[in-house]
Amino acid sequence: MSQALAKPANRSLSKTETVKDQVYVTVYVAKQLFGIPVEKVQDILIPEKIADIPLAPDEIAGAINLRGRIVTVVDVRKRLGLPDEQNSKNMCTTVEIGHELYSLKVDDVGVVINLPLNRIEANPATLEPRWRSISNGVVRLDGELMIVLDIESLIKFSN
Repeated sequence: MSQALAKPANRSLSKTETVKDQVYVTVYVAKQLFGIPVEKVQDILIPEKIADIPLAPDEIAGAINLRGRIVTVVDVRKRLGLPDEQNSKNMCTTVEIGHELYSLKVDDVGVVINLPLNRIEANPATLEPRWRSISNGVVRLDGELMIVLDIESLIKFSN
C-alpha cells in the first residue's frame, strides 16, 4: 500500500473528511432489531446474578459487578413498555455514557454490521412515541427494520 493511501486508524478526521459508514452491534428485544453504535459498546455478556437496587425505577433491573465496577442494568423491555418474556436469553450489552457504564438487558445479541449513513431514514410517523424518543432513525434490512438506538436517551430517566 502506498504511503499516500495509508491512514492511521487512531487519527482524527479533518474538517473536510466525513464519516460515510457506521458500524452497529445488533440486539433483539421482542423480536425487534435494534442497532447500537459499536463505539458505545464495551462488553457483551450473560450476567450470572443481577442484584436488586431498592427504590430504583421499574426499568432498572439491578446492578452487576463487571471486573470490579458496579454497573447499572437497564431492562430494555420494560423501558420500551413491553411485557416480560420468560424465554429470553437475558443477554446484556454494556455501554459507556460519559464515564458511567450501563448494561442493557436484551433478549438476544445479533451480529455486527457496517452500514452507510445514507441508509438511515427518519423515524416513521407511526412509530410509538416512547420508541421514537430513543431512536435516531431506522434502517431497512433484508426482511427487517432496524431501529438505531440513541443510547443517551434510552438511559435518561425522568424524576
